[in-house]
Amino acid sequence: MTTAAPATDHSRDPEPINMRAEDFAARPLEVIERIRAAGGSAPVVFLDGQPARAFVDDADVRTILSDRRFVVDPENVPQGLETTRRSDAMVALGLRRDLVTYLTESLLDKDGSDHARLRKLVSRTFTVRRVNEMRASVERISADLLAALPDHTDEDGVVDLIEHFAYPLPITVICDLVGVPVADRARWHAWSHQLAQFDPARPEVMNEALGAMIDHVEAMITERREHPRGDLLDALVRARDEDGGRLSQSELVTLVFTLVIAGHETTAHLLGNGTRALLEHPDQLALLRSDPGLLPTAVHEMLRVGGTAVSAKARYATEEVRLERGVVPAGQRAVALISGANHDPEVHSEPHRFDVTRQQGRPGEAHVAFGHGAHYCLGAALARQEGEVAFGSLLTTYPELSLVPGRPPVSDAVPGTLRLRELPIRLRPAEV
Repeated sequence: MTTAAPATDHSRDPEPINMRAEDFAARPLEVIERIRAAGGSAPVVFLDGQPARAFVDDADVRTILSDRRFVVDPENVPQGLETTRRSDAMVALGLRRDLVTYLTESLLDKDGSDHARLRKLVSRTFTVRRVNEMRASVERISADLLAALPDHTDEDGVVDLIEHFAYPLPITVICDLVGVPVADRARWHAWSHQLAQFDPARPEVMNEALGAMIDHVEAMITERREHPRGDLLDALVRARDEDGGRLSQSELVTLVFTLVIAGHETTAHLLGNGTRALLEHPDQLALLRSDPGLLPTAVHEMLRVGGTAVSAKARYATEEVRLERGVVPAGQRAVALISGANHDPEVHSEPHRFDVTRQQGRPGEAHVAFGHGAHYCLGAALARQEGEVAFGSLLTTYPELSLVPGRPPVSDAVPGTLRLRELPIRLRPAEV
């Protein structure tokens, strides 16, 4: 942890960094290191267009994510402090007000007892024991997808790993768990992609995707009341119908699509970013191939350098909070830059070096790829398991896997995330 005195004078701050700008979307680590070099915090225009102060050091990021003086819901900021209602900000971006409710009812957007109530409804599904019971299913799905990869190669023997493995694996796993019918999963993939690609210049695209998703969840709920199947969706419907005080209808709908989207988007890009990192570091790939027991630590390293989230949700200060690298006045917002903490040289030696042995002998998680505090990712154990199974199966099935000269990975420049749109790979050496 840094020992620098808190910076209280922000009068010399540079112009706010626009987190929606192309340079942050395409090269977030460069922007983060500029913030670190300038003192560890900086004013920003956050992803929703509203002002905030961003922090990059591990200590500050963990405080923002865990200290109860910070809340995710501005309604929990004491009256009289200036805040912008999330619903108003979203409507200003062009989202339909009748849909905005579903974007503010998620457990990701709640604090305190409301958050705990929603989290408790699904937490049993993601216990370590339950996740371990799912391993055989994850292995089967992974094996089936890998066996089918040659069927998707082009005339040059190249396949896009994102489309044909990194996305299908986690979306199949989470849809099986929640209870989304097989026939509807391609639509969920398309909807989540549209939501992630939100363009303020075309809000109608997000309105259409969100509206379709809500209608589909409502239809699933109606169908389950008539034909229960014993999955997570059934359990949530029962919680709504038998004790409506535990779960409102809008919370039920929001909880379902939040679980599906969060349960596959982040893992899909972990698989893409992690595979790229391995193939771009042949020495580390050789280490992992020689010792498959390194898989758990390798997945942690992939999460550290290639976890999907660059930034966490903004938090509101309920009172003035003095952090190591700056002050957040009461009512103002702080942004924890996850990638900044995961590349903090005070915590991670040579933070920009990819090292699959880095986590060896270290209990717990040194990174914050899954967040920290009360909002720590519910599906962390499942994501780690999917990563271990996927990378282990991929390297075993295709030991000569490689990137394709002249066809580099294609980044998906979505602000606040690290994503690949395409990852062309060759399963076996090209014939000569």
